[in-house]
Amino acid sequence: MKRRRATRELLGLSPAEFAVLRRLSSPERIQAFLYGLKQNFELSGDTCRPVREVLRTRRAHCIEGAMLAACALWVHGEPPLLMDLRAERDYDHVVALFRRHGRWGAISKTNGIGLRWRDPVYRTLRELAASYFHEYYNRRHHKTLREFSVPYDLRRMPLEAWVSGTKDVWELPETLDALEHFRLLERRHLRAVTRRDAFERRVGGLLQYRRPRALVEKLAARLAKRRKQRRR
Repeated sequence: MKRRRATRELLGLSPAEFAVLRRLSSPERIQAFLYGLKQNFELSGDTCRPVREVLRTRRAHCIEGAMLAACALWVHGEPPLLMDLRAERDYDHVVALFRRHGRWGAISKTNGIGLRWRDPVYRTLRELAASYFHEYYNRRHHKTLREFSVPYDLRRMPLEAWVSGTKDVWELPETLDALEHFRLLERRHLRAVTRRDAFERRVGGLLQYRRPRALVEKLAARLAKRRKQRRR
């Protein structure tokens, strides 16, 4: 049975851990908390940390932040819903969903300026997903968002996996990827889509949290390797 409201005992969290979620009593407070978490740059390898580990490390990337946001919503009597945004030649993005007066909004953890919070003003999930289209771009400045998923209710997943566990929740991205997705655009529409201009590229380079030197060096080495391979 899907519980309408999550209790501390149900989630398997400590009093201190649960107290954090209890204080996040609105989508706006949840989003502010996510903005305050440092960015998880995955310096030691890919991660998909459950809620307990995000609270412990105070770091997150998009799907980790979305899980925490969904859990906080559930603590306050709202369903813990996620939506997967699927991109082409780019990374997917995951947001937590909520509704106000029949309109959809989204809570999002990101280090850039584009794929962030969305006010609850969208009549449909397609409208909400489309609001991310212009700001969803790759390093070549192509706009890459192509599909959005049906909502996924995290109450369908074991709580020890995504809330109280200490191991990465790799089954969640696999589950989200397997959901039914809907296309935002037809191919004929994509022919009219432009790349981001020079000013947008400059503004888009702003980050909330500076990349660590180790990550910058890693990316530079990867780029140098690719250039070397192209010259062969």
